Amino acid sequence: MDLLFATNNQHKLREIREIMGTEFNILSLKDAHVDIEIPETQETIEGNAVQKARFIYELTGLNCFADDTGLEIEALGGRPGVYSARYAGAGCSFDENIGKILLELSGNANRKARFRCVICLILNGKEQTFEGKIEGTITADRCGTDGFGYDPVFLPDGYRQTFAEMPAYLKNGISHRGRAIDKLVKWHKNSEVAE
Repeated sequence: MDLLFATNNQHKLREIREIMGTEFNILSLKDAHVDIEIPETQETIEGNAVQKARFIYELTGLNCFADDTGLEIEALGGRPGVYSARYAGAGCSFDENIGKILLELSGNANRKARFRCVICLILNGKEQTFEGKIEGTITADRCGTDGFGYDPVFLPDGYRQTFAEMPAYLKNGISHRGRAIDKLVKWHKNSEVAE
């Protein structure tokens, strides 16, 4: 089944394709001849995921899904959360975002954090949402060069490597996005059985 992924983030697109395997044929916006900035104006991760999926579904009429992800740091009251991609300001890089959270956590012993991902799937006009979470801590320094976003400073509980140090198969098997996708795939399989 073809499924359009409502994102302009090529890192996310590659990761989703790796996670999904052969379950779905994941189309990019480029595959669907869509070249447009997708709005993300909601105040919650869930709200953004739904907004992006609806926007692309209304534009194309194709079965699609969108995700929104946030890093929630306990000592920062859940920030950056929904503002994770632009925490250091409009047009900032993830390196600048990382620099800002490391500065804000400087000298703080509480480095608990979690990644949260919400996926909104629109299949034949019907909406379904799936959430994935992973708990961890923020490291004192950047470690690793793989992955993207906050991966170099996120150490998942029970592991000795940050997401940026892990091979892709390991990260994708335990990540917030991987867990949300796993729920989507299981739901789809059960829906097919029920039909």
